[in-house]
Amino acid sequence: MLTRQRAYELVVEHTQNKNLIKHMLAVEAAMRAYAKKFGENEEKYAALGLSHDFDYEKMKEQHPSQWGYDLLKAEGADEDLIQGIVGHAERENTASRKNNMHRALFAVDELTGFIVAYALMKPNQISDVTVESIIKKFKDKAFAKGVNRDDITNGAAELGVSLEEHVSIVLEAMRGIKEDLGLR
Repeated sequence: MLTRQRAYELVVEHTQNKNLIKHMLAVEAAMRAYAKKFGENEEKYAALGLSHDFDYEKMKEQHPSQWGYDLLKAEGADEDLIQGIVGHAERENTASRKNNMHRALFAVDELTGFIVAYALMKPNQISDVTVESIIKKFKDKAFAKGVNRDDITNGAAELGVSLEEHVSIVLEAMRGIKEDLGLR
């Protein structure tokens, strides 16, 4: 099994962009929260959350890549973890997300970026953010235009949670590591 520690080492080895590393840490935190919610393996969820974009800088538009899959397999990643990465990229193909872990990655990926973008606008950053304020800002299509809101809402639906519960789970997870994310 690919451990969380080895996934982190791969991220640091293959990623120079500090914000991309922070994104993967945010996704890891959200994935851990969903593992707890579902009573599933936190280490596996964490490894998937951390490693999902580790090949992005090297492979750009080819991400996720066969190079990345091969490297992860060599490091002990199983097919379930690889399929989670595939599923997060195949936005329209819900069948590619075969279990809660895959659906969680798809659901949290865009939301973590939205929360960071919103938190950076607030005087006390993530400490000032509420579920209600995120939901309200979510409706403002001019804000964070690059965030795919359909992925967030569809992801929550795939997980069987309301948008409010989804935002709450991810926000609390990110608050738990706010220093690692460079937020207050």
